[in-house]
Order: sequence, then C-alpha cells, then structure tokens
Amino acid sequence: MSSASLFSVAGKIAVVTGASSGLGQGAASLLAAHGARVVAIARRADALAAWSEQTPGETAILAADLSDRSCLDDVAAQAAKPFGAPDILINAAGINTRRPADEMTNADWDVTQNLNVAAPFFLAKSMVPGMREKGWGRIINFASLQSRRAFANGISYGASKGAVEQMTRAMAETWSTDGITANALAPGFFHTELTAPVFADPDLAARNAAQTCIGRNGQVRDMDGPMMFLCSAASDYVTGQIVFVDGGYTAK
Repeated sequence: MSSASLFSVAGKIAVVTGASSGLGQGAASLLAAHGARVVAIARRADALAAWSEQTPGETAILAADLSDRSCLDDVAAQAAKPFGAPDILINAAGINTRRPADEMTNADWDVTQNLNVAAPFFLAKSMVPGMREKGWGRIINFASLQSRRAFANGISYGASKGAVEQMTRAMAETWSTDGITANALAPGFFHTELTAPVFADPDLAARNAAQTCIGRNGQVRDMDGPMMFLCSAASDYVTGQIVFVDGGYTAK
C-alpha cells in the first residue's frame, strides 16, 4: 500500500458532531478536503450552513441537540440519508459547564454526561451495524487532559472525560473484531469556543503554554495528522487507545 493510500479517506462517509466550530469543524473540513463525504452535526443550523457553503467537497448538515438522548436514534438515521451508512464517526461535540463541585446542579451534571458520554455511545451503537456490514469502521471520540487530571471547577467535565477514556476501550473490546476500531484524541489547550474562558485570561493561557514540552498552546491544524491517522488504514491495528495531542503537557 502506498503512503498516499495508507492515509486516504477518499470516498469514505464521515459523520462529525460538534462541527459548527472548533476542533469538530476542523475535523469536518479536514476530511472533506481529503475526499470524504462529510455529514456535519451541531445545534446551530446557521453556523453549519455557513461552513458547508465555504467548504469544497461533498458535505451535508444536520442540526440537532445531541444532549437530548431521545433524539439520538433519529439523528443517526438522518445522518445516513445524504450519502449512506457512515464509515467514520467523530464524536467532537462537548460541553464544559465549569461549575464548582459545591454548586453543581442536577441539570448541569446531566447535560454534561448526556452530551459528552451518552451521545457518543448511542450514536456509535446506532451506526455500528452499517460499519459491520462493510467490515470496516472508525470511531474517534474526544477525551481530554481532564481524562487524567483534575482541574478547578471541572468535576462534571472531568467525570465525563474520564468516562470517555474507558468507554473508548470498551468500544474497542466490543467492536474491533468486526473491523471497527475505536480510539480517542485528547487535546491539550486549543483556543476554541469551549476553551474561551481559559484564553480570556492571558496569564493562564501563558502558564498552560509553559506547561507543555513544546512551549505553546495548540492550533487546530495540530490535530490534522493524528486525525487522519485514526480515520484511515494507517491505524488498522490501533484500537482502544487514547492519543494525547497536547504538546507534551501530560509528559511534565
């Protein structure tokens, strides 16, 4: 297999959640640019439409609130309509309520677990049969530094991302014999809508950059290589793994 085909996603059908901004949108744009047919899912229909208009390639959009667990089966069915059963599922949608443990509400806890943990699982569960028929599939979840480390005001988010790490291993154990791999990317500090409160404090952003081995915070393009690896044949024998894309933050 040539190096070009090894990392190819041309002709693959990809579903990307959280695609209206940030790392989710970066993943959707990356795959579309490399020949995948991409279904982009997020809550904000206007942002999705703007992205689709500006993105070359075959794209479709689907507006949905993935924190509503009752809609997930229907979302999976709708996502298969534009191009067929997906080959690749990227679960990038997420929320961080940033609330102290003593002030945590039932609603904040539930929306975090529903969007960050339940949605990736139930979407995958609904899409696996189509992947199984093809004998090939890719599930890429989004873990976090908080899968391993505790940050201030992060109890609900950290609990959800710890769950994503273990869920990814369990997905791999369950589905890899069908040719469906499951892995997770764990970003460090990237300037996105989700991390806007962090980057609003220049001193905090600088401290986070200094904590890395590379000496800077992440840029969306830093996710491109790891994402292409996990979405393509290059990672055929890689499953159940958490890949930290954090500039060496967790190495120090």
